[in-house]
Amino acid sequence: MVNAAIIGASGYSGAELLRVLSSHPEVRVKKVTAASSAGQRVDALYPSFAGQCDLSYDELIPAGLDGIDVAFVALPSGEAMKVVPVLKAKIGKIIDLGGDFRLPSPELYEQYYRRPHTAPELLQGAVYGLPEINRHAIAAASLVANPGCYPTASILGLLPALKHGIINPGGIVINALSGVSGAGRSASVDMSFAELNENVRAYKIGTHQHIPEIESVLSGASGSPVTASFVPHLIPVTRGIYATSHAGLAVTVTGEELQTLYGEFYSSHPFIRITQKVPQLLSVTKTNYCDIAVTVEPRTNQLIVISVIDNLVKGAAGQAVQNMNLMFGLPETTGLK
Repeated sequence: MVNAAIIGASGYSGAELLRVLSSHPEVRVKKVTAASSAGQRVDALYPSFAGQCDLSYDELIPAGLDGIDVAFVALPSGEAMKVVPVLKAKIGKIIDLGGDFRLPSPELYEQYYRRPHTAPELLQGAVYGLPEINRHAIAAASLVANPGCYPTASILGLLPALKHGIINPGGIVINALSGVSGAGRSASVDMSFAELNENVRAYKIGTHQHIPEIESVLSGASGSPVTASFVPHLIPVTRGIYATSHAGLAVTVTGEELQTLYGEFYSSHPFIRITQKVPQLLSVTKTNYCDIAVTVEPRTNQLIVISVIDNLVKGAAGQAVQNMNLMFGLPETTGLK
């Protein structure tokens, strides 16, 4: 049995982790921490856990982590790099759901996250936790950087075409829609019902912190420098990422050939579903699946790929558990199907 701790368990991703791990047959959640809710029972903050979880949130105290095999860090970006060095002295396997260890250099991190990186010595040893490209490295890792939700959907949608030279690596356009839970649980006027209901808005155009993550991972995995114009949008739903990517074709290919190529590329990856129908958010809600549809637009000679995930599951907690399964030699789908 794997003993787990969730650091930052009162946020949406932390609560989703607890939901998924509560039904995992090989995991026991022994510790949940949340500074703002310390002393409060989990089921008082999230009534849906009534009768299922009798834990209370604690302060993060290293001495209280004895016997923990894996720590999930579900803190806002900028906080994980403060606690992961402390955790590494106590715990052999750590999965960070924030953005602090996803980028390859402290300079790139500072440029997009607008703060200096305080644990740059850990960046080179962190493994990017997208199982569809790093399965074997994740299995041997002690620190895994869980991907962002937008990058997960975007990378999975574009990777097969880039890897096979089907599209040009420059000038890719990604328009992505996100449910409001992606912004976290902290209250703000911009996230209020009155501001979001019956409304759609783009944000962080050209400056979003997921741009270098998407470009660096696709460049490394495909072997060619990739540039992408990424525009995120907030939509009035709770969960989901809906990414539509456009890229110029480098070769002549049919939609049927692309369908076959994508199916073969992901044939050994249990959470990728290639569909001929246009994907929709409701098909992936509260699941760890990524649904992908790919087509050719002959008039403009472009590939159009739509990739859809639940931002709290495949985009956060579910993918973290998928990574944990690999790290402990468990079947990849354990507790997720």
